[in-house]
Amino acid sequence: MNTDLLLPAHPRHTHAVVVGAGTMGADVATVLARGGCRVTVSDPNPAQRQAMAQRVLQGLQPLGLAQRAERVQAVASLQEVDWHDVVLVIECIPEKLDLKQALFAELVQRAPAHTVLTSNSSSFPISAIAAGLPTAERMLGLHFFMPAHLVPLVEVVHGPATDEVQASRLCQFMRGCGSVPVRVRKDKPGFLANRLQHALAREAFAMIDEGVATPEDVDAAVRFGFGFRYLAAGPVLQRDHAGLDVHCAAAATMYPSLAANTEPAQVLREQVAAGRLGMKTGAGFFEWPEERRLAERQRYDALLQQGLALLASELPPIDSD
Repeated sequence: MNTDLLLPAHPRHTHAVVVGAGTMGADVATVLARGGCRVTVSDPNPAQRQAMAQRVLQGLQPLGLAQRAERVQAVASLQEVDWHDVVLVIECIPEKLDLKQALFAELVQRAPAHTVLTSNSSSFPISAIAAGLPTAERMLGLHFFMPAHLVPLVEVVHGPATDEVQASRLCQFMRGCGSVPVRVRKDKPGFLANRLQHALAREAFAMIDEGVATPEDVDAAVRFGFGFRYLAAGPVLQRDHAGLDVHCAAAATMYPSLAANTEPAQVLREQVAAGRLGMKTGAGFFEWPEERRLAERQRYDALLQQGLALLASELPPIDSD
């Protein structure tokens, strides 16, 4: 690949575009800004653009980087973007394939040949979003986890045509933003982390269905049991700590009885059918009046901040200049 077309190895003093100023787009803009990027966020909704600016400032202040919020500007449309020096685009629009495909078709026309085009989609593979478009080698999935400015992980997802060197550069770029990138070399539904999450959730909801445990006890078992240890070591390293022979023997006993459902658990489908979708509707498995919802969000974010502090020595450094 022409080295002139490669993404810079570090985000400092580069220009990136985020499409979509919702919660995810605002947090992604925060991640880019903390790495030293100049960021243009495009969104036609003036209220979202205004809220985004405040959220970016709030995300950078605890890092002592409030001044970098000035590097983030919002525009109403892609026509207003100064495209000549844009090195990276991250799409954060609603999860509708036709919208994403239309956006990428427009980006191909507007963005210079050196610009890497990425999607934060959690469900659609980059191969589907980029179907039929030229320069597919510069298109990748770049999947963040909410809240993106607090959860270090970002998945760099290859499509069939993705250039390996460009993917490596994108990983370096994200490390410069203080993120922890993982390569997902096959464009499978759910990528890497969500597949692991759903495997756990399938068993959790199946046990609730069977009356083995309550939602509260399932959460406690994860948070204060094996999930607590995951802060120190993931499931593969944990097995080396515990002994592969022990794990292999336990697996032989348990695997035949683990959930292998091909559809969501009954208890989950019932909640959705009843309109109990979680915090956004005021109720899910738990009740969420506004005061309790706000308190829970504060508790959740505070614990994530403390987790980041514990992992600080293992996270990529952020330049303060």
